[in-house]
Amino acid sequence: MKTSNKFTFTRIILAPVICLVYSLPNIIKHFGSGCSNTLSVFSVCLCIVLLAFAEITDYLDGHFARKHHEVSDFGKMFDPFADVFLHLSTFALFMIDGYMPALCFILILYREFSQSFLRQVSAAKGTAVAARKGGKIKTVFYVTSCFVVLLQEFFIRTGFSDSLGINMQVCKYVGYGFFTICVILSYISFIDYLIHFGKILKSAAE
Repeated sequence: MKTSNKFTFTRIILAPVICLVYSLPNIIKHFGSGCSNTLSVFSVCLCIVLLAFAEITDYLDGHFARKHHEVSDFGKMFDPFADVFLHLSTFALFMIDGYMPALCFILILYREFSQSFLRQVSAAKGTAVAARKGGKIKTVFYVTSCFVVLLQEFFIRTGFSDSLGINMQVCKYVGYGFFTICVILSYISFIDYLIHFGKILKSAAE
């Protein structure tokens, strides 16, 4: 496997790991065992580190693809797939915990499945749909929203929210705002993809 694709594959591996680590306190409680506050705090801190590393690999795969001349049609499809795999995994967690409105998750899910279909049809027609600027901006907000939630969870698990007098309900609404922006940007970028690659869909459907 090419070096760039190894970094991309890392995000796919880390997605379920982050989900497991984040949910560890609840899993332990579900089986009737008490979860120490130290483990709970360690869990969310490790999630922040793992997610940060996962997002760094998004830069590294592109860097090494250009440096080693490994840019390929496979990489152009594998990279966004890994991004979606990672982000939808974390979004699902946050929706379950009430940090992300279910409607936002569903709308983003629709968008990503539609985008995936567009890529598949384009690939079948011999065109690899590479990430466009709008898609990259959308991804930045996806990532930012994830860290906003993890930061909220960090303040709750450490008790800093109480000791510092932070209104977590207001913070949660701020998070809702970020996810709403994610939805808006995701559909704006999808429309951009349709404008540039919609003819491929049209010709495939005829």
